[in-house]
Amino acid sequence: MAGPARSRETALTVARLLDDHKAAGTVVLDLAGVSTLADFFVIATARSSAHLAGLARELTGALHALGRRPLNAHKRAEASGWLLVDCGDVVIHLMEREQREFYDLERLWFRAGTVPYSSKSS
Repeated sequence: MAGPARSRETALTVARLLDDHKAAGTVVLDLAGVSTLADFFVIATARSSAHLAGLARELTGALHALGRRPLNAHKRAEASGWLLVDCGDVVIHLMEREQREFYDLERLWFRAGTVPYSSKSS
């Protein structure tokens, strides 16, 4: 895993990118002390399957620019309405509204703290 500062910066950069590309309800969860699964979750909602695909493209480019390579290969996330990108220390969940409401990851990980950030567009 990467160091905590790099993990945090990756999570915040991803959150800002998603906000700047009109994702809704973006949240960064700090999993330190809660789980060994990852250091941070970034969760955001896409408006449609086409928006989800667009966010995925933007995210791929941003992760590449950060020198980050996802551990998983995703295909056809638009069909399921949920794209999970696992970078080891940072796990990104892009979901359509229905999936986000159904799985309610923030409630599931209620012990995780929320990391405040501001996007360029705010």
